Amino acid sequence: MVNGDLPRRLESEESLYLAVQCHCLGRPQEFHYTDHKEDWVIHVIMHLQDLHLAVIVLLLCVNSLHCAILSAASSYEFTAYRMQQYNLEKKIHGCRGAIIVAEARSADEPALTRRCVIMRVVDFTTKSYTEAQRQNAAAILILLPKNMSSILPEEIQSFMMSERQALMKETLVPVYVAPEDEQLLYMYEEVKKAASARTSSIFVRVFRSMVTATAFQILVSNNSPIKAITDTTLVTLEGVLPGAGEDIPTIVITAHYDSHGLAPWLSYGADSNGSGVVILLELARLFQILYSSPRTRPRYHLMFSLTGGGKYNFQGTKKWIEENLDHAESSLLHDNVAFVLCLDTLANGDELYMHVSRPPKSDTPMYAFIQHLDKVVSSRFPWMKTEVVHKKINLVGSTVSWEHERYSLRRIPGFTLSHLEDPKSELRGSILDTVSQVDFRKMKRNGIIIAEALARYMYQLSDKGSPKDVQLFKGRLDFHDSRISSLMSFLTSVPRATQLMDKEPAHILLINSLEHEFKQNLQQVHRHIFRQDRRDPDITFFDQMRQQIVMYRVKPAAFDLFLGGCIMAYLGIVYFAIQNFDYVYTKLKAAVKPKHH
Repeated sequence: MVNGDLPRRLESEESLYLAVQCHCLGRPQEFHYTDHKEDWVIHVIMHLQDLHLAVIVLLLCVNSLHCAILSAASSYEFTAYRMQQYNLEKKIHGCRGAIIVAEARSADEPALTRRCVIMRVVDFTTKSYTEAQRQNAAAILILLPKNMSSILPEEIQSFMMSERQALMKETLVPVYVAPEDEQLLYMYEEVKKAASARTSSIFVRVFRSMVTATAFQILVSNNSPIKAITDTTLVTLEGVLPGAGEDIPTIVITAHYDSHGLAPWLSYGADSNGSGVVILLELARLFQILYSSPRTRPRYHLMFSLTGGGKYNFQGTKKWIEENLDHAESSLLHDNVAFVLCLDTLANGDELYMHVSRPPKSDTPMYAFIQHLDKVVSSRFPWMKTEVVHKKINLVGSTVSWEHERYSLRRIPGFTLSHLEDPKSELRGSILDTVSQVDFRKMKRNGIIIAEALARYMYQLSDKGSPKDVQLFKGRLDFHDSRISSLMSFLTSVPRATQLMDKEPAHILLINSLEHEFKQNLQQVHRHIFRQDRRDPDITFFDQMRQQIVMYRVKPAAFDLFLGGCIMAYLGIVYFAIQNFDYVYTKLKAAVKPKHH
């Protein structure tokens, strides 16, 4: 080739490249054509190079598209919380499995055997949970939203009912709960898409499986065996406001402070029973002001107690009563007890139920207090409903439903105040029982009703002709909104499951803070620590309640076959073009020449 042909060759190469580029873009354009064969050799070689580059770019684009959908990391580690596992009164409850090595699948999938079923709160129903167990699913992972207010009330109710049903029985299927985040929500959406794609045609399903589908492997990194915990201690706090005089009756006000739910590390118990604790602490503060002056000190001892183990057959209350009656030489419970007032779940509803083991007689202090309570409600809150609910204690059974039943078994009169009528209500133990579900206005109202009724009884205001709508607790004696909110925020700052209260520093600090609150307002404050018999414990808990789980993003095996097929097809095209160069040259020349003319 002479030097004078170089500009024309470059022009031809440029034209051919432009033609190929425009053809790919769907815009054929005019270009110059040369008939020199050696130029065409270069053109064809360049064309093959462009084809090679185009295939590489195509594969890179496919890979880039896949990488754009997924995050940069091929694996993601997150913390999940295992379902309750405990033995109570020789009965096994909750989840007995912890290890997961399985592929993630949606609850909508028809086949769940040896798969990890991914659910959100709206997906977790008794039906879906039972179906996963029936198909021998490898595990169940429930995603918990960070903002509980985004869940509809009917969805919360459905979840709580399913949660209670799940906790009543044991299961070998590992069940975990994890707070939602972007990665877990992406996994959930992908498995949902995969489930919906299975209703498409066979061609669409195969193509999606080969090209776009993404599989997720769920793995629990800890493979150590589950160990029993029998050294759990229960703490009960006790404080007194001494009344005026000697040999006077005692009124006991008590509430349990622990919480319960599907997963211990997510059980915050705002309504059950954070509300009872908040009202008790406010009653202690307000009556301390009345007891601080000899002129307003009534002829009743007020005894306050916060008990542990309330969600497990009220074991803390049982131990505390035994210590006061059987082991202590002197105790207010030995003396004349007017009644025991138990506070349980009081942060919602327009109903106030008084649960009793036997109907009170008309000449008893408990009957008089209930009458005062009815008068306060009818005069100040007429839209509310009050009712006495009588439930006999099942002496054959080993469990009790309400805290007052522990006192009734020792012939101490008592009753429980709650906005719940059914002791088996799902509201008494749920991981969805958070601050967002608390009605602070109604909780304050219930506290005012209890305080007013208690003061009217102790000061015998009805006998002195006081007006029905008299209001004692106002001004300095009012329930402070800011204090109620602060106490509730403090109580729900950490999960209060029984098995955590004596193990974690934050939970120990919570008990210390409650004791400090008692010491500020009460006298004779004591902390009672009850240790279980390790050989025959009443409650047996188990470890591995909080686990690190790894989620791997993987492509299905069909994708490797698809990618291998693409590479083989590309190599076949290149091989065919090289072996049949004259044929390719003739076809290209015939295709380009008419456009030149």
